[in-house]
Amino acid sequence: EQNLKNARELFESYLQGVFEKKVHGNKFETLESLCELVVDCEHKTAPIQDTGYPSIRTPNIGKGELILENVNRVSYDTYIKWTNRAVPKAGDLILAREAPAGNIAVIPENLEVCLGQRTVLIRPKTDRLISKYLAYLILSKDVQEILLSHSTGATVQHINMKDIRAFKIFDLSSLDEQRNIVNQLDTLRIETQKLEAVYRKKIADLEELKKSLLQKAFNGEL
Repeated sequence: EQNLKNARELFESYLQGVFEKKVHGNKFETLESLCELVVDCEHKTAPIQDTGYPSIRTPNIGKGELILENVNRVSYDTYIKWTNRAVPKAGDLILAREAPAGNIAVIPENLEVCLGQRTVLIRPKTDRLISKYLAYLILSKDVQEILLSHSTGATVQHINMKDIRAFKIFDLSSLDEQRNIVNQLDTLRIETQKLEAVYRKKIADLEELKKSLLQKAFNGEL
C-alpha cells in the first residue's frame, strides 16, 4: 500500500517540479487570451436516456482523461440544444467547476459529447497552447491551490467563471517546449500507472491469501 502511494506521489512530484515556475513572475497572459473559447455549461439538467451522446458531468472528468463508465447519455435533440453555445470537439478541454473542482480532461478523437452541469469548455489557440500541456498545468499542485483558493461554497468547492478566464499563466513555453514536456509527462504517467497496477494486483492477491488462511484456520486445516 505504501509502494502504491509512492508511485502516485512520484508522478505528482514530477508534475509539480515541471510547472512550479509557471505560477509566479512578471510576464503573464490570461487563460482567456490564450483560448478561442472559454464557455460555461447549461445551468439545468439534461434529460437522459439509455443510448445517445455522452453528457459529461463532473464525475466523468478525471486527471487529464474522460471517464466514460456510467456516463449519462442524451438524445440528438438534447445534444443540439446543449451544444448551442459551442460544439465540443477533439482537443478541447472540459474543466470541472465542482465536485471535484479542478479536474480537467482532454476530449479524444472521434467522440461527440455535450457538457453536463458545473463544467466548462476550454479551447486553446493551437498556435499558442497545446491542450494536454494546459491540462497538465492545471492539474499541478500549485495551480490547483490557486484555482481553489478563489473557490466558494461552504460544503462544495466551486470555481467561478471569471476566475477561470482571468487565470494567469506566466512565461508560457514555446510549442516545441510544450510538446517535449507533454511527451515526458506522458511517458512517466504510463510507467507509474504500470507500477500502480502491479501494486494493486499484489494487494488484491494478499487479501485473497488472507481470506484463504482465515478460512483454513476456522476449519482447523492449518
